[in-house]
Amino acid sequence: MAGDQKDQSRRVLLTGIRKAGRIARVDLAHDTGISAATVTTTTADLINEGLIEETPRSVSEAGQKRGRPRVDLKIRGQAHLVAGMKLSSHSISSVITDFEGMVLAEHDYPMRNIAFSPSDLTDHISQALQQVSAQAGIDQTNLSGLGIGMAGIIDGQNGFAYWSPTLTERNVAIRDMVSTQTGLNVFVDNDANLVAMAEQYFGHGRGISDFLVVTIESGVGMGVVLNNEVYRGARGCGAEFGHTKVHLDGALCRCGQRGCLEAYVADYALLREVSLGTDTIAGQDSAERLQILIDAAKNGDRTAETIINRAGRMFAMGLANLVNIFDPQLIILSGERMQFDFLYADDVIESIRRSTVQVDVPPPEVVIHKWGNMMWAMGAAAYAIEGVSKTAVRKGVEIAS
Repeated sequence: MAGDQKDQSRRVLLTGIRKAGRIARVDLAHDTGISAATVTTTTADLINEGLIEETPRSVSEAGQKRGRPRVDLKIRGQAHLVAGMKLSSHSISSVITDFEGMVLAEHDYPMRNIAFSPSDLTDHISQALQQVSAQAGIDQTNLSGLGIGMAGIIDGQNGFAYWSPTLTERNVAIRDMVSTQTGLNVFVDNDANLVAMAEQYFGHGRGISDFLVVTIESGVGMGVVLNNEVYRGARGCGAEFGHTKVHLDGALCRCGQRGCLEAYVADYALLREVSLGTDTIAGQDSAERLQILIDAAKNGDRTAETIINRAGRMFAMGLANLVNIFDPQLIILSGERMQFDFLYADDVIESIRRSTVQVDVPPPEVVIHKWGNMMWAMGAAAYAIEGVSKTAVRKGVEIAS
């Protein structure tokens, strides 16, 4: 029991230091509710283990002119190196960061196919890891962990892919396969969960305890942060917003079911409707064809207008349901497709407001964060940092015992 309490205190303090960036011991005790004496002894252990370090404040920051200079605590960046990866339909975006989250290298590894056998995907991940490590000028054996974000229904706790559009097979122990091939501690989760973690570490979610991230790319994902924790559900596969049902026996989704929100909003769904309704949309790739579709809708093409307007209505319905269920402080709309404004046009946002429970306080703020795959990879790196931190904290308790 004492070991569990010590482990918990170490984790809380390490998280508090990371969240603050730099913080004095007295402020850390105030923010965490842990006694000053425990903060002093525990942070001394963390310093000795090389996980954190002291950094002096300047005179102007300390607000003092005499006496012993006040010092802050911060994460020691050199303590660990981690890699983060975002698996996309045609590429693997990778970053390497230090323990503070500072980017040391980034790399984009192209892939020809959309879906792979588990062994082929593992090979691609291994090759991408070798290339980004070489770009950072390190051997991959110097890495303490690898975080991977992938689309689909993923059990993050067990690193298990029930289903993913990146895999040709279901029920794959992808974490164990990658760990065996790379020799690293591997942490796998749904990519939208890791976008939420990236927002929490580096983006609009910093300092906000309850928020939602909705991602629009080739599919529709969602990350949920409740009381400062990413919510994953009892089976590790909660928050599948894209596969909530908006139409009984409706359009076919790539997950195999019908009527999913994704089947009306995702780019593959829009382009499928185009192929059924008109032959005027042509382009080299899906992004180009999607842009042509949107331009056609703006220019008055009736078929294109119908497709785009229905997607906006379905999306607004889904977001309104999220507000009514979670009542978050903030909703962040993120992902590559946020460059297309039809999903957050004024009439869509107003439709969300009309469909939510009305009370005499402002509705949740909706913000747009248009970021690319490297920021998704940063979320995977943050996940690896969290996993490595837990292991390091636990190891320190075991050594002390």
